[in-house]
Amino acid sequence: MSHEFLQVAWYLLVGVLMTGYAILDGFDLGVGVLSPFIARSDKERRLLLNAVGPFWDGNEVWLLTGGGALFAAFSHVYATVFSGFYLALMLVLFALILRAVSFEFRSKVESQTWRQAWDWVFFGSSLLPALLTGVAVGNVMRGVPLDAQMEFAGNFFMLLNPFSLLVGLAGLAMFVTHGAIYLMVKTDGAVAERAERGAIVGWIAWVILALLVTVVAVFDAPARFEGKPLVVWALPVLTVIFLALTRVNVGRGEAGNAFLFSALSIAGLMAVFGAANFPYLLPARNVVENGLTLYNASASQKTLTAMFIIALIGMPLVITYTAYIYYIFRGKTKVEKGGY
Repeated sequence: MSHEFLQVAWYLLVGVLMTGYAILDGFDLGVGVLSPFIARSDKERRLLLNAVGPFWDGNEVWLLTGGGALFAAFSHVYATVFSGFYLALMLVLFALILRAVSFEFRSKVESQTWRQAWDWVFFGSSLLPALLTGVAVGNVMRGVPLDAQMEFAGNFFMLLNPFSLLVGLAGLAMFVTHGAIYLMVKTDGAVAERAERGAIVGWIAWVILALLVTVVAVFDAPARFEGKPLVVWALPVLTVIFLALTRVNVGRGEAGNAFLFSALSIAGLMAVFGAANFPYLLPARNVVENGLTLYNASASQKTLTAMFIIALIGMPLVITYTAYIYYIFRGKTKVEKGGY
């Protein structure tokens, strides 16, 4: 296997891992953001927690694996991103830690005030990662200032630019819609009805914000589709079709199909993002030549080869185990005495 082949393969693999995280952790982040608006009683709040309880920690493994793959395959990118986005990433990490604690601590004390406090922690610690993940994507889309050593030359507040915040809001709407559809799949009765209304509102916000991002990107973050194969242009078309089918199936009450097309919509958007940025992993906004690509920031051929062999063995096992867990916990969620 040539070095160039391995570089492209790892670019795709990191994209697959991040897409897996967006789809899987996206729905439980969305459930957390929706929780104050859908759950009207302590029993219903427990129902929402039980719906994501078997999956949330496994879903976050995809983020850790993606970060690990980035570290090993494109260490320069990892170093630049984690140093330049340090405060934002620490906020996300702190929120994810609090989120884990909110699951485990909520029912440790028989007190309504105690439970309500952790319910709000669950909401806030779901909202922050959902928003900041999109903000990070927005900054990668438009590029960040990099110096001649290809290191970040800005500050935290430069990351909170209007375009990136708009992408963050679009990502938040995407996760909320995905989470609402997931609740349609896993619950019934009044909660499922509220989730359906939430999915419709979230979908409308998602589409409007995605259109705004597309328009603003023409001026602030032009897509790099020049010279790409014609098939790349099919990705936005497929994504629009998946988005439309998501709404159609929500309206029909076909929650399983709606969730499938919602997941495909997220995958489509991630594919558009990856194709537009290729071969850049972190474009430079100030000097194009300072940008980090899969060619100038990758590990050696031997490192990429060894990792690729491990990935070929490990990824099928991870996917099989993940599918098995979702199969075991299939069906509608019930509130039981031993739950959250």
